[in-house]
Amino acid sequence: MLKATCHCGAVSVAIPRRPRSLTNCNCSICRRYGSLWAYYPLAEVQVEAAPGVLQSYQWGDCMLDFMRCGHCGCIVQWRPVAPTAQSRTGINARMFDPELIGDVKIRRLDGAKTWKVLKD
Repeated sequence: MLKATCHCGAVSVAIPRRPRSLTNCNCSICRRYGSLWAYYPLAEVQVEAAPGVLQSYQWGDCMLDFMRCGHCGCIVQWRPVAPTAQSRTGINARMFDPELIGDVKIRRLDGAKTWKVLKD
């Protein structure tokens, strides 16, 4: 397991392995967050925080909760509002020490208009 915390240490995250790729999305929220998303099955990720520390934000069709630390404000993950056994989550790879993630390909996603991966 690879482990990370938010800036203040109030939220910890553990992922099972290095991501195969990261996604840099240009939708209205992701570009403002500056996040790089690593995707995993929801059941494979551990997010721990004291009660009340994690805060969520929903927008648009309210299908996703964007989770952040209520103390330092770091974006931790997005997760489905109504998860199923097959649900996936996006973990903000910027929370991890860069050496843990390594040299992983970053794909650019046009979440603002086409929802297609952009060619480099």
